[in-house]
Amino acid sequence: MTRAADATAPRRRIWGRHKGKPLRARQRQMLEEFLPRVALPDGPLSARGQFGDDRPLWVEIGFGAGEHLLALAAANPGVGLIGAEHFVNGVASCLSHLERAGLGNVRIHHGDAHEMLARLPAGGVARIFLLYPDPWPKARHARRRFVNPEGIGLLARALAPGGLFHLATDIPGYVAHAEAQMSDRPEFRPVPRDIARPWEDWHRTRYEAKALREGRRPHYLVWQRI
Repeated sequence: MTRAADATAPRRRIWGRHKGKPLRARQRQMLEEFLPRVALPDGPLSARGQFGDDRPLWVEIGFGAGEHLLALAAANPGVGLIGAEHFVNGVASCLSHLERAGLGNVRIHHGDAHEMLARLPAGGVARIFLLYPDPWPKARHARRRFVNPEGIGLLARALAPGGLFHLATDIPGYVAHAEAQMSDRPEFRPVPRDIARPWEDWHRTRYEAKALREGRRPHYLVWQRI
């Protein structure tokens, strides 16, 4: 794999389960009826194509149930939010909240984040969020982590100069892995900050709440696209 991500190369699986508990009738309805209204189309993507103008684009990789994604959308109506999530129960939950909130600046990709990132406009994204990703703690699975050469190459391609990549995790090993991987990339520089404190417009997720209940300390890291 070269430093520039190869969109034709086979993708490594970065998610765990595809589906959890059986979906309720309301959730099935959201997937069948509402998802097509907010889903990304096939082919190249753009802010104008999705939102009708050249607004800034922010992306969340693996949005879970959508708490952070929808909070950002509500607080930033002039920004286009694109969320990618493979876990069907999370997508269904996010769709229910999105419909009730009536937000028009959110689009959903139910599938592989690598594939979605490869279709975004080169240099067209202002911020990308990766919050509490699957840590893949076993050494033989570490290559499945998103913050590896393939994923970083896609981040570098999508982010505009000056754009920001935000990572939140409660796993110290993931912090060390991410810092090591990102330090080898001349396209990025770390943003000096107290990584024990969330960035300014952070919105807590259920995964962070669980980590805190179980005594794990979250870390919040930011890199800037050079």
